[in-house]
Amino acid sequence: MPHTTQVGSPQPLGAHFENDGVNFAIFSSRAERVTLEFYATPDAAAPNQRFALDPQSNRTGDIWHIRVDGVRPGQLYGYRADGLFRPGEGQRFNPHRLLLDPYARAVAAPPDWNFSDNLGHRDDGSANPVDDAGRMAKAVVVAPAAHAAVPAPFPRRAWTETVIYETHVRGFTVHPSAGVAHPGTYRGLIEKLPYLADLGITAIELLPVFEFNHLGTSARNPRTGERLHNYWGYDPVSWFAPKASYATADDAAGQIAEFRELVEACHRAGLEVILDVVFNHSAESDGFGPTLHLRGLDNAVYYHLDDDPARYRNYAGTGNALNAGHPAVADLILDSLRYWVGELRVDGFRFDLASVFARDASGAVHDHTPLLTRLAEDPVLRDTKLIAEAWDAAGAYQVGHFGTPRWTEWNGRYRDDIRRFWRGDAGLLGAFATRLCGSSDLYRAAGKGPQCSINFITAHDGFTLNDLVSYADKHNLDNGEDGRDGENQNHSLNYGIEGPSDDPAIDALRLRHIKNLLLTLFVSRGTPMLLGGDEFRRTQGGNNNGWCQDNAISWFDWTLLKRHAGLHRFVRGLIALRRAHPVLSRDSWYEDDDITFFAPHGTPPDWDTPTARQLGVAIAAEPPLCLLFNAAPDATTFALPDAPAGSAWHRAVDTGCDSPDDLRASGDEVPLNDPQHAACAARSCVVLLARPTN
Repeated sequence: MPHTTQVGSPQPLGAHFENDGVNFAIFSSRAERVTLEFYATPDAAAPNQRFALDPQSNRTGDIWHIRVDGVRPGQLYGYRADGLFRPGEGQRFNPHRLLLDPYARAVAAPPDWNFSDNLGHRDDGSANPVDDAGRMAKAVVVAPAAHAAVPAPFPRRAWTETVIYETHVRGFTVHPSAGVAHPGTYRGLIEKLPYLADLGITAIELLPVFEFNHLGTSARNPRTGERLHNYWGYDPVSWFAPKASYATADDAAGQIAEFRELVEACHRAGLEVILDVVFNHSAESDGFGPTLHLRGLDNAVYYHLDDDPARYRNYAGTGNALNAGHPAVADLILDSLRYWVGELRVDGFRFDLASVFARDASGAVHDHTPLLTRLAEDPVLRDTKLIAEAWDAAGAYQVGHFGTPRWTEWNGRYRDDIRRFWRGDAGLLGAFATRLCGSSDLYRAAGKGPQCSINFITAHDGFTLNDLVSYADKHNLDNGEDGRDGENQNHSLNYGIEGPSDDPAIDALRLRHIKNLLLTLFVSRGTPMLLGGDEFRRTQGGNNNGWCQDNAISWFDWTLLKRHAGLHRFVRGLIALRRAHPVLSRDSWYEDDDITFFAPHGTPPDWDTPTARQLGVAIAAEPPLCLLFNAAPDATTFALPDAPAGSAWHRAVDTGCDSPDDLRASGDEVPLNDPQHAACAARSCVVLLARPTN
């Protein structure tokens, strides 16, 4: 039976229940006609009902709206927008494209969804007249969510106690060795939460969970012929819908509920949930890409267009860049974030290529923009963690001065300087000390504290920690781009053998190098982030750009946990050490009375000597700490500052020792044989604590 309709309301955007009906509202300032269509199945080629919106009655300003009575949860829908198709003027309307609602709470895709079926143009550049409804995803009407009667409270961890673990929902548990009942899903991740809590981390940072098309690439592995998939998910088709395939449920309501179950379980375990979010671009790519939603609704508003409006400014390196300076785009971003916090109860966001937000209409980059301020000061997001990847793919680099002090930032300078110091590069001693102390050269002048530096050695984008010390070069041929993709400057090394080695001496050097990097990470001021799997030497076989590898290259092989149990124990102990000594994680800068640097002979370091690779650091605390770093190829002995009266230096950590002697539990530290000197093996580091002598 046909549904009856009413004029509807311009607010809120999206599809929302009102009594026995649903109000549909969508933005388009330049469309001449908008049509809402209902579909029975994701692959239906024809609608079972169509509603032409009257521009006189169903349009308020730039919002098109209609209320449809009797709509039930699960109803599939899409829009068509008609207007000019003049790419040279920035307009790409095509009524033969079925469009997703950018505010859709769920998305249902046809089997084998292929973006090549959704191109809005023909080879000659004219509008594509072939209808794509049967090969296009549909939005799903979702009923208001039923919340837990008494949800677990937000953990609201202070930055000073935060330890982030970056991982991928599917990759974390899809490998058979994960031993979970629901591999590769939100529920599979729930099954592993005890492991994460035991490790000591306080927040999980999930690679994108906004809905994306995992079949969005047609590339194949040139070696095996295997179809490659969009594994990482950095090409969103929705900014409100959780990734459906990460749920066990087939229905939209069940998929959303399972994501909420994950967040609730994390909160009960004391863990925060941080989402890696992509608002810098969409899956529509450049002018040769598919028309999925924004391009077909209001191309010139949603995207940064070039001086030739037929072309897109490619600040994100993916073909397009969202025009976050426009109020409609800024509202989309804010509304999305408020939904994920208010309804799905996440704790924070890491913004991919956030410097795209900092560009104005001309492309100029600014440290402060209205959107950045709105995000920092929004009342709903007030307690939400905000993390910026403070650069983009077009040359912007804002690490240290991105937005207000509410914004923290991935510190790429930390990653590079720490890697290079431990590789043995010359002239890094001063940079190493600065990074260890929170990167005051980057953040202090901007009014930010050291907690604003998200310190990391590795992340999803690049080598794993094991591969960083096992490969001198990237090995990305399986990605189908002839090895052109992925970062070339990795500051890595292989100790003489490229890739795996059965030489115990080489493996021992690699393991020590890994422990040096990890110890540095967890004793540095700032907020540490650990790449998931680094605690048991997860490898990607030298591939440093696994975005398209939904297979064993990227998946977590949990058999490595048993094989490298000593390293796992070491990481768990480092996190506990950091927690036991708050001086390491304070949100203030070290002052002169707090810290003393010294060379092995006890004299001040010679910061200007390029070959200096050894550093002692005495930290005034209770108990006092002494950190010894030796990146040189030869062992050394450090002359130590005096321990406080009635105490002596005890060895707590020594990466030159094998497990379990590499890290001692609190209270089990070993006193030095010579209280004035400490040996430090080649390419190793030591942590000393001053303990009472009686």
